[in-house]
Amino acid sequence: MTGATTKSFDTPDEQRSPPNTVVDVVHLGTHAVARFAFAPGWRWSTDVAPTAGTDSCQARHVGSVQSGALHVTHDDGSQIDVTVGDAYVIEPGHDAWVVGEQPAVLVEFDSAATYARSPTAGIDVRDISEND
Repeated sequence: MTGATTKSFDTPDEQRSPPNTVVDVVHLGTHAVARFAFAPGWRWSTDVAPTAGTDSCQARHVGSVQSGALHVTHDDGSQIDVTVGDAYVIEPGHDAWVVGEQPAVLVEFDSAATYARSPTAGIDVRDISEND
């Protein structure tokens, strides 16, 4: 690839929609970038674990929070909150959930290519993000 490339999340290359989640993915050459929109009440251990078949999320996440907030607990007992304006790395072995009544919208890089590849239920990201 030469030069610069841009794509809009408003017209993603892929859209995945596991329970209480919309994942918009754009492909930029060999890279994938995803916008995650988690509805209020979303929790990994409730909404994703039954499909993943693991007790905790085994994905590595690198990204930033655009709106809302998540609380993350690691298998080792450590905990963090990620909120608007934060950049983060979340290593495998964690649970996470939306904090408060506002959707959590995040942009991610490492997990974008594979997270929620098989949609099971859908909501439109524009529906849960309108109040941001």
